[in-house]
Amino acid sequence: MKMINVNNLVKHYGQVEAVKGISFSVEEGAFFAFLGINGAGKSTTINILCTVIEKTSGTVEIGGFDLDTDRRKIKDQIGIVFQNSVLDQQLTVKENLCSRASFYGLSKKQIKARVEELKEIFELHEIMDRRYHQLSGGQRRRVDIARALINRPRLLFLDEPTTGLDPMTRVKVWEIINKLRKDTGLTVFLTTHYMEETVDCDDVVILDNGTIAAHGTPHDLKERYASNRLVWYTPESDENAALLKAEGLDFEYAVDSYKIKIDRIKKATELLTKYDRIDDYEFIKGNMDDVFLNVTGKKLGD
Repeated sequence: MKMINVNNLVKHYGQVEAVKGISFSVEEGAFFAFLGINGAGKSTTINILCTVIEKTSGTVEIGGFDLDTDRRKIKDQIGIVFQNSVLDQQLTVKENLCSRASFYGLSKKQIKARVEELKEIFELHEIMDRRYHQLSGGQRRRVDIARALINRPRLLFLDEPTTGLDPMTRVKVWEIINKLRKDTGLTVFLTTHYMEETVDCDDVVILDNGTIAAHGTPHDLKERYASNRLVWYTPESDENAALLKAEGLDFEYAVDSYKIKIDRIKKATELLTKYDRIDDYEFIKGNMDDVFLNVTGKKLGD
């Protein structure tokens, strides 16, 4: 089943066309990444999907419900973790979660049970009675995600959920999210500036200037848009350059090594077998940062 189905979505701000007729879908239970620099139309699209702003034209279905006629039902299907928290700085974690749970018409008994459940999932035991403004960045982010899951959504929007967190905290956040996906079948819609967070995605869309510039699995995108490199650590010399030119290879020398573009591992193996003088090297596969740069000509975060 399609959790999200977008067809020919358009959004105008006056004379400015921010989103230019894009179409994509997200399978139920999938881990989906939506990437683009500021101004690419990414935030506009997400705000439309989250029912925050109106679209100009096109069709959107979420969880089988039409955005034009079933907005209330769609809101019940989704949870959103914004870049900036929407929780009350002066309330405790428990007070924040309980107040948010009340928005969904839950009884006091249901609210207590759900908050206790989220406390266990996100390991919030020690901070439940602390005011939100007293929490560390990692603690706040865990509470933000718990708040977004109060209503047991089928679809969770994560808008740069780990920006500003230290590496260990980022790992912890993703451990929790991945376990939730495994245990509940939760569909996750991610935007991020950390391209390594997209490696395990089922599907990736790259948006540029309001249009979809690339779409596919991380593996497919790397095959199409990223170049593998053989790095040969050796002094620069005319003899070494002549060897690589004779093989018809694209290369450059920088700092202490030749950076050689090589499409396939097999080709690198053949080169290494042929020239035993290449004895200090490493093979580096193209990554999602390369994909984004080659597709858009920009670095994510610009």
